Amino acid sequence: MCLTTALRPWTIYSTLTSCGFLTWKVAGAMAPLGEGSDDPVLPDLPRGPLDAARARASFPWKELALFWDGPDMLRFKKSIFSALENDPLFAHPPGSLSLEKYRELNFLRCKRVFEYDFLRVEDLLGSPQRVLALIQCLGMYDWSLATKFFLHTLTFGSAIYSSGSERHFKYLPKIFNMEIFGCFALTEVSHGSNTKAMRTTAHYDPTTEELIIHSPDFEAAKFWVGNMGKTATHAVVFAQLYTPGGRCHGLHPFVVQIRDPKTLLPMPGVMVGDIGKKLGQNGLDNGFAMFHKVRIPRQDLLNRSGDLTPEGTYVTHVKDSRQHFSESLGSLSSGRVAIAGMSVVNLKLAVSIALRFSATRRQFGPTDQEEVPVLEYPMQQWRLLPYLAAAYALDHFSKSLFLDLVELQQGLLRKDRSARQAELGREIHALASAGKPLASWTAQRGIQECREACGGHGYLAMNRLGDLRDDNDPNCTYEGDNNVLLQQTSNYLLGLLVRRDQGGARIESPLKTVDFLEAYPNILGHRFEGSSPEDCLDSSVPLAAYEWLVCYLLRESYQKLNQEKQSGSSDFEARNNCQVYCCRPLALAFLELTVVRRFHEHVHQPHVPPPLRAVLGRLSALYALWALNQHTALLYRGGYFSGEQAGKMVENAILALCAQLKDDAVALVDVIAPPDFILDSPIGRADGELYKNLWSAVLQESKVLERASWWSEFSANKPVIGSLKSKL
Repeated sequence: MCLTTALRPWTIYSTLTSCGFLTWKVAGAMAPLGEGSDDPVLPDLPRGPLDAARARASFPWKELALFWDGPDMLRFKKSIFSALENDPLFAHPPGSLSLEKYRELNFLRCKRVFEYDFLRVEDLLGSPQRVLALIQCLGMYDWSLATKFFLHTLTFGSAIYSSGSERHFKYLPKIFNMEIFGCFALTEVSHGSNTKAMRTTAHYDPTTEELIIHSPDFEAAKFWVGNMGKTATHAVVFAQLYTPGGRCHGLHPFVVQIRDPKTLLPMPGVMVGDIGKKLGQNGLDNGFAMFHKVRIPRQDLLNRSGDLTPEGTYVTHVKDSRQHFSESLGSLSSGRVAIAGMSVVNLKLAVSIALRFSATRRQFGPTDQEEVPVLEYPMQQWRLLPYLAAAYALDHFSKSLFLDLVELQQGLLRKDRSARQAELGREIHALASAGKPLASWTAQRGIQECREACGGHGYLAMNRLGDLRDDNDPNCTYEGDNNVLLQQTSNYLLGLLVRRDQGGARIESPLKTVDFLEAYPNILGHRFEGSSPEDCLDSSVPLAAYEWLVCYLLRESYQKLNQEKQSGSSDFEARNNCQVYCCRPLALAFLELTVVRRFHEHVHQPHVPPPLRAVLGRLSALYALWALNQHTALLYRGGYFSGEQAGKMVENAILALCAQLKDDAVALVDVIAPPDFILDSPIGRADGELYKNLWSAVLQESKVLERASWWSEFSANKPVIGSLKSKL
């Protein structure tokens, strides 16, 4: 399943402009939303029971919101949220929709998003961050909608632009006018992570100058493809390219029409359909396709890295097969960055719901007459506040990694062939390959903790935590299984050590994430020196511990790998035998260190407003210590910790930070929570009227005055049931 976010949307728009397609909105499109209205960017929140909690905050939440996102981004998000809330098409329907109705409504909403024209050409050229913001705003409303829109617009469109050439630009205006609807078909039934083993074929026939796309069997069927189930008319299909004589040139992308745009009926030779209901994101029609000798023009080979002459000669500027494979699938790495951001959004929504609930839900107390909010209990603080800190830390990391990705793409567009550009690509690949697992797993665990922390009300579907959990779940799988992806990061780190040992090369990188490893031998001699919990209340302490931990795990992985090879294992076997207790934790610890370092540097920079410094410092320290605490056994095993006091100090510091952040929790949520309409959770509404909102939602959901539809039939059969009982 692929969910790649395009790296070059602004270049697509630029291309459309240069081709004369200045206006690409669908007929009847709405004017761009005005952002200069008299409405405040950050309106006051509704009054209610949460007022008391907000009054206890140590900082002004609006000032943090402005620091975190900036006024322009806040205004942009508000324009999106307001448009959705005021449009009847986006009203939340009562009860559950059938699968077919949900997908129909999702397609209509997708069309409407096009009409709103949220992303203008000048915006994209000057602010690619808006692409990320629009994905996340739509995702906060419904990931089925966000995914459908961007799979068509950016994944499909960007694949054609980045993998094709000018002869393919004819498709771009059709994409943005919705004359065609696209999908990205890579994954097959029998192969997902091992993309090199895909079995769909494309044989070239020089007599007709056509390529013959074929699926040899069901195992080679394209599967899990978003938009393919019901609505896609065209697909970027990856297949093994064969030239006359039977030589295979590896995996290449092709534009293949799979349905008639006017009737949505399958094209001849194409068997296409929906794979059925999933655990989540059911507004998105994931589908399958099998091709029986489907002929397409030679020109529909996306030829950025390789092309065919009319006679069938394969021509490429890429001399190394590994480079060709990398170019063919290069856009996939961007999806990992997008999924990290999507996971963070899900975590933000979950902690917003759970903490607002916890600040108003009262249970027990010092006397029978006095109940206290459950957020006052240290256990509830320990369960939820580290995930709030994680939401902030990972949010900053995912945004900063996206900007790193933009820098990489700008270099590619300039045709930068420098050593730094190549190294930047490797470094970002390593960060993205571990960033997706860390973010998606943290969100997975956090959403579940939030669900449980809300008790039975968290299990009620209308409060959305179940949907968030199910919609986040695939983030652990698509764009690469998390455990498989982590091997990319550990391989990168091991390669740095090998290069240093074999050639004496310095360990450094463009983004400086690995520069500390230059002091690798010295760091291994460091030991924890804290003497009290107060010593741990700054994130610089866990930062030092993390540097030691990464060096230790790197040494252990390197030694284990060499031992395996010396014992006779092949390279394949040796690497597999190193994963569980060495390379996997190495990759995760390295990424956690990177997240901690970037967040620490962000919140300690000089231009942080003074009222925000303390609360941001506490968030940074809490995330760092909480994440580090999950590696306590390794810290003791490697000798960084000694004696029971070291572990206790970290634990006590975590509890102390939770207590210090408790009164700031609601205000911190106000910064990251969307409006009530978007959050769509009765127990998470901004006014804190927990039971009034829940009662109103229950009345709407249950239609309390209506008799059960099955009662008449049941009542008519009462005598029969009674006679059966008497016989029994």
